[in-house]
Amino acid sequence: MRWILLLAALLLPTGLAAKEPARPVTVLVGIDGFRADYLERGHTPRLAALAKEGATGPMRPSFPTKTFPNHYALVTGKRPDRNGIVGNSMIDPRRPGVMFSLGNATQALDPFWWSEAEPVWIAAERAGIRTATMFWPGSEVAFDGTRPADWLRYDKNVTNVQRVNTLIDWLRRPAAIRPQFATIYFDTVDTIGHEFGPDSAEVNAALAEVDARIGELVDGATKLGVPLNLVIVADHGMRATDDARVIQLDTLIDRASYIAVETGPYAAIEPVTGTDDRVANALLVPHEHMTCTRKENLPERLHWGKNPRVAAIICIAEAGWTILSGTPAYPVKGGAHGYDNADPEMLAIFIARGPAFTRGAMLEVFDNVAVTALLRATLGLPEDADADGKLADVRAALRR
Repeated sequence: MRWILLLAALLLPTGLAAKEPARPVTVLVGIDGFRADYLERGHTPRLAALAKEGATGPMRPSFPTKTFPNHYALVTGKRPDRNGIVGNSMIDPRRPGVMFSLGNATQALDPFWWSEAEPVWIAAERAGIRTATMFWPGSEVAFDGTRPADWLRYDKNVTNVQRVNTLIDWLRRPAAIRPQFATIYFDTVDTIGHEFGPDSAEVNAALAEVDARIGELVDGATKLGVPLNLVIVADHGMRATDDARVIQLDTLIDRASYIAVETGPYAAIEPVTGTDDRVANALLVPHEHMTCTRKENLPERLHWGKNPRVAAIICIAEAGWTILSGTPAYPVKGGAHGYDNADPEMLAIFIARGPAFTRGAMLEVFDNVAVTALLRATLGLPEDADADGKLADVRAALRR
């Protein structure tokens, strides 16, 4: 009987032969501004289910708790001081008169700024693992001439539905050209949090919308028979702000004496040549609602201030306060991030669910640089011994 069944199997048309199970695809999902405790609000049933089915816990962002530094920390395993993206805006002494900023595409797309740490998709590509990135900061820039096999430049006009559909299309490909590692990025929660504040009905609606899209991603992959190792993260949290809690630098020092590289929950101040003493005398004294220090004297726990791109003087606002230089381009209301990373409202979401991960694991607060080690483990890449984040910090999330 057995030889008859074997013969029958051999004679079956190729299309009817049993298919080999698809290899799991590791997908890194970034939800900008998704504070850790947003998961407890009851507006994200799909994310709550994924957390229950996998590993979860609050994640501490790197300082400064800004978008670009933390997205790069998550994929390099190195804190901003070592990955080179020390702020959303920054200057480099090797390029006098030039500023990197979110709104300056010429600089933001220049490999010069991103070359200090290797992101995980480059390590994967070099190991022969196909990758595809969608909108992840830094992924549209070549690293030593290498890029992901597929990548999309950020476009805020591409809807969340379109983003998910694009990723599902990548998963639909034949195994030979299907990515084994992919990223997807959602900015809705952060955008709405800035405008309306973290406690608003609008943020709750944004949470529900992104939750639905992630549900569609999971359902789409299931229909295709492609298992996912999902790693869902945020870059930082969000804290309420208002115009009654403002520190105006103009009342302390004349604007011509310094460059305000970045302002908001923290300020990065670079004195203009010849004004170092004047700026120091004005700022390096006690102030209400903010603390200013030279970068070399920042608390060691921040792991920030040694990179030449960090401005000379750093002022960190008290939680909920905003540091301004002149009239802001937008009203100080709603929400902000960039505060001390010890602030519990800066904590970010972390969920890992899939065949590589432990079911029901609850992690203690850990530093976000450990995410890279987790991604490398799921991809079969060796741990980066030079990274700041260690696999030991998140080993409880991995299935043994």
